[in-house]
Amino acid sequence: MFQRILIANRGEIALRIIRACRELGVETVAVFSEADREAEYLQLADEAYCIGPPAASESYLKIDRVISAAEIGNVQAIHPGYGFLAENAHFAEVCRDSQIEFIGPSHEAMAKLGDKVEARRIAAAAKVPCVPGSKGLVESEEEALKVAEEIGYPVLIKATAGGGGKGIRPARNDITLRSELKAASAEAEKAFKNPGVYIEKLVEKPRHVEVQVLADNHGNALHLWERDCTMQRRHQKLIEESPAPNLPQSVREDICKAAVRLVTESGYTNAGTCEFLVDPDNRFYFIEVNARIQVEHPVTEMVTSIDLIQQQLRVAAGETLPFQQRSVPCTGAALEVRINAEDPDNDFRGCPGTITKLRIPGGPGVRFDSHVHEGYKISPYYDSMIGKLIVHRPTREAAIACMRRALDEIVIEGVKTTIPLARKILDHTTFIDGRGDTSFVERTW
Repeated sequence: MFQRILIANRGEIALRIIRACRELGVETVAVFSEADREAEYLQLADEAYCIGPPAASESYLKIDRVISAAEIGNVQAIHPGYGFLAENAHFAEVCRDSQIEFIGPSHEAMAKLGDKVEARRIAAAAKVPCVPGSKGLVESEEEALKVAEEIGYPVLIKATAGGGGKGIRPARNDITLRSELKAASAEAEKAFKNPGVYIEKLVEKPRHVEVQVLADNHGNALHLWERDCTMQRRHQKLIEESPAPNLPQSVREDICKAAVRLVTESGYTNAGTCEFLVDPDNRFYFIEVNARIQVEHPVTEMVTSIDLIQQQLRVAAGETLPFQQRSVPCTGAALEVRINAEDPDNDFRGCPGTITKLRIPGGPGVRFDSHVHEGYKISPYYDSMIGKLIVHRPTREAAIACMRRALDEIVIEGVKTTIPLARKILDHTTFIDGRGDTSFVERTW
């Protein structure tokens, strides 16, 4: 096991990694921007270094500054968390070229799976179902129109790089395809410095189901069951849960096995997530791999009792996975609600500001992953997530009741949050019955 690592991230995930390391006896070096200088979680790290001004492009995304901090801190490895440099294959390569282990997949596997067109090719080779679409990038308007004619409208234009819902546009006819093709490409260029897009069939009213995988450097790969992330808006997840409700057991087993085949085919190691769409007839289609730890990883931790961050460190340190597929449990039901500093009644406008009062819920089965405290200033420079409220109970019905109670108990004043919307979703019969789809929230509210 490593003796000392650097955490190339901030906020909630940085604190989560610090806690996992503390339990393993691993020292931590944190980095921070000027905007995060007063963050209390930095006091829990063994050392902390400022790497630049508030803008992420001048701090958390500066590879040379992160590597310099790692060298000054004399660390053996770097954990990227999620976001920022977490899925940057060049960063992973630079880490290893600097004799610092990257706690994640190889840069080769990350590059292959980070390109969604290449990931589709790998999925096909692993006999994993893919959404029908273009065989590669579409290079012209004429080619896009031809693909749409072949697979039929509606279609989805998708950026080959990046994630987070950027560079994704639907089109239902030739007119919208022409305009949205340019818009999606421009958005992808701005967000990922890569304007490449491809086209796939738009699956109507799908569910979003993803599978957590782990693979070590000794040829062992397994899944830790699935999470349902259907409750979302603009491709951004709001509520996640495990197990996925109303998913037939045979489909559940097939989708999990497909995820393992996919990571095995790609030579992927460490923790990752294979994402799928499931149509109303329970046919599933691969969409992408997130080559990092996910925001919603606590859902899996609650039902399996496996600490995913600690497993990431163990795999990166060369250890063999300590369990086999047949011994991975899935007990009870877990829900996670993301709480963001946003105004759901005003087009989810970001609400930076100071948290003037904070009451954290507790009781049986309740977990709150957050780095904020009373007096904490939510910066306009970064993602607006305040924290993640997670519950785990013996049944889904009991988990929903527990989450309602926890949402009633939590108090966050000083900024608007997405808590009121979460309450509405949990009370809606469509969610209670597990009959939602990815457009449910936008259609309903």
